[in-house]
Amino acid sequence: MSLLKAHEAVLRTFIPHLRAHQLSPQQWRVMRALAEVDALDVRELSDACSLLRPSVSRILQNLEQRRIVVRQPCPSDSRRSLISITAKGLKLIADIAPESEARYEYIEERFGTENLATLYGLLESLVESLESTPPAFGDLPDEVARQ
Repeated sequence: MSLLKAHEAVLRTFIPHLRAHQLSPQQWRVMRALAEVDALDVRELSDACSLLRPSVSRILQNLEQRRIVVRQPCPSDSRRSLISITAKGLKLIADIAPESEARYEYIEERFGTENLATLYGLLESLVESLESTPPAFGDLPDEVARQ
């Protein structure tokens, strides 16, 4: 619950700003991931954004209609398509970025630079420790299942 509450508190800082640009946090995440690469397929984008593939597909439909991203056939595999961000999408990121940075600075001021650095490190450690597929509940060691 604490992780969810923290996530929601951070999102409340960004959502009004993103909504002013008709974007959801998930759409913004997809745009930012695509801005860092030439192109990704849906699976790669899903992994990069920690979003389910059906969600990414819906997000892409919206962003494609708005000409923020473009989908092209993969030259080496006709079953795949590659998604890349357009010049319009990059301009939108550039327009939004200064206000987003101000919001990150607000969080850092409120929470503290050292606390934020510690939190990032702890979150990275948590993700690394849980990277492997978790066992099915019935497969947990007895001592873990009892906790």
